[in-house]
Amino acid sequence: MTTHLIKSKKRNETMKKMTMIQAINDGMRIMLAEDNQVILLGEDIGRNGGVFRATEGLQEIYGEDRVVDTPLSEAGIIGTSIGLAVNGFRPIAEIQFLGFIYPAYEQIMTHVSRIRMRSMSRFTIPMVIRAPYGAGIRAPEIHSDSTESLFTHMPGIKVVCPSTPYDAKGLLIAAIEDPDPVLVLEPMKNYRLKREDVPVDKYTIEIGKGKIVREGTDVTIIAWGAMVAIAEKAAEQAKQKGISCEVIDLRTLYPIDQDIISESVQKTTRAVIVHEAHRTGGLGADIVSIINDTAFLSLRAPIERVTGFDVPVPFFSLEEHYLPTAARVVEGIEKVVHF
Repeated sequence: MTTHLIKSKKRNETMKKMTMIQAINDGMRIMLAEDNQVILLGEDIGRNGGVFRATEGLQEIYGEDRVVDTPLSEAGIIGTSIGLAVNGFRPIAEIQFLGFIYPAYEQIMTHVSRIRMRSMSRFTIPMVIRAPYGAGIRAPEIHSDSTESLFTHMPGIKVVCPSTPYDAKGLLIAAIEDPDPVLVLEPMKNYRLKREDVPVDKYTIEIGKGKIVREGTDVTIIAWGAMVAIAEKAAEQAKQKGISCEVIDLRTLYPIDQDIISESVQKTTRAVIVHEAHRTGGLGADIVSIINDTAFLSLRAPIERVTGFDVPVPFFSLEEHYLPTAARVVEGIEKVVHF
């Protein structure tokens, strides 16, 4: 009994229940305290703590020179961050919504992703771009885009996408410490979806490594961001029908973990890919290619994709019809099982 109490006390001292937004805030707090070269930039991130309160309280602790409220200019935020990064700082730039990043796209494509190559590694860009993304929170037009494939086709910048509070903090810290630029896509729908135990101290999750969140034998479901919870729900419903699903959370979208995909599909012999981005040009097509290249002879059925539709993300009254649902994923599972 005494041993149990000691273990419980130790756990409470090292772990804390956090939402994803709290875990992100905690990760930035740790890195601001550890490294004076870390600087936050973004619209309304100081006194207001950001539109989702990801930076709440940080300006009070570290001051206006470390947590900087910027003008309403995404190109300016990214351009300033590039200059800071080249000169030894580690800027973390917040773009309020991924759909607002397009004015800065030229800066990212032309400079952020290329300076290491252009300078033959004399200069690097150790910067992080944080961008809330995805539908499901009933936001206005342009606020709910899921255009991650624009950036996964951009060699020179890494792209990560956590689905849980634990992964959000670990991936963010790893991104801040990375010598090269990292885009951190944060699924807004998951910001306050759940609380889970998160270490209060510093830790990292290796960029480029996915994880198996549910083991299975009949079908591999591959997802990321908010779609991981949908995939898990679908896997549970499929279990009631006697189908065992393995669920993979990619966590990193570039460079993608090809090994975890290939090994799982070779085991289960079937695959369903789930993402909320548009079907055409979506990352799912690249994953199909990975499976064809590495596990084609193991397949018992064509690969199924369950995605958003090839239309702009609709207004909030219709967005639930746009997003993949567990029911749609189960249909995909049954399709590959009964092929």
